[in-house]
Amino acid sequence: MLSLSHLCWLEQVYDVTKFMEDHPGGDEVLLSSTGQDATDDFEDVGHSDSAREMMAEYCIGDIDASTVPKKTKYKTPQQPHYNQDKTSEFIIKILQFLVPLAILGVAFGIRLYTKST
Repeated sequence: MLSLSHLCWLEQVYDVTKFMEDHPGGDEVLLSSTGQDATDDFEDVGHSDSAREMMAEYCIGDIDASTVPKKTKYKTPQQPHYNQDKTSEFIIKILQFLVPLAILGVAFGIRLYTKST
């Protein structure tokens, strides 16, 4: 018989093909964990002791730990240090702020000077 679903749980492999129709959560739950470590999925549901005992019936062997690829943690790529004080964009942004401010200051000074005379 063609095996449709192999699950891994606690370093053992289970063929649950025959149990798929009888699984209370439906066959989709089993199929979503096919070919991968289903330990967390199995434990998160909170299976009963009888469900755990039932697993022995479907166990087909142990996982050879030497064949399991090691999980790699994602490392963000190194980026060069960005010093915004030395970029021309920073100077432009400062000028965009200071020039209108200077114009307002000059206009205010002229207004004050012409009003007082």
